[in-house]
Amino acid sequence: MTTETTQVYRVWIKATPERIWAAITDPDWNSRYAYQAPSHYELAKGGAFRSTATDEMKAFGAANGFPVPDTIADGEVLEADPPRRLVQTWRMLMDPTTAAEPFTTLTWEIEDAKMSPGVCRLTVTHQLTDAPATAAMVAGTHDSGAGGGWAWILSDLKTLVETGKNLAS
Repeated sequence: MTTETTQVYRVWIKATPERIWAAITDPDWNSRYAYQAPSHYELAKGGAFRSTATDEMKAFGAANGFPVPDTIADGEVLEADPPRRLVQTWRMLMDPTTAAEPFTTLTWEIEDAKMSPGVCRLTVTHQLTDAPATAAMVAGTHDSGAGGGWAWILSDLKTLVETGKNLAS
């Protein structure tokens, strides 16, 4: 039996679409917010996506008795339309349960907010077919202390883009 789960997250950011796109796709930006793991994209259909572990992640894993792989998330770019839309597959490799689940589909959409000039709406839609452990983890409801999922990531992305500092600063 197939389980269909789709999570949608939305945040409004006072920035240009180009700046938000860079925050998502450029490792110099995406390593500065949320879990601070650099994400690397080959921004063409069929291009690779991977996110690499930080030394802090590896130390945390070692201290808690589990190895953290060099690549903690991977996938493939399905569509790249800078600076408006990115569709990719996505799989979390840090945990054996999520690593065993199928790839999920992640869509990033950046739109001008009609109500306020200079503001964009970023919508992240995560289709999590047959991936209940991944769905719990990215929802931020997973009780492992792993973090706040997409809500945390997008809040920190917004803070960084608007202020130049992340939430931990």
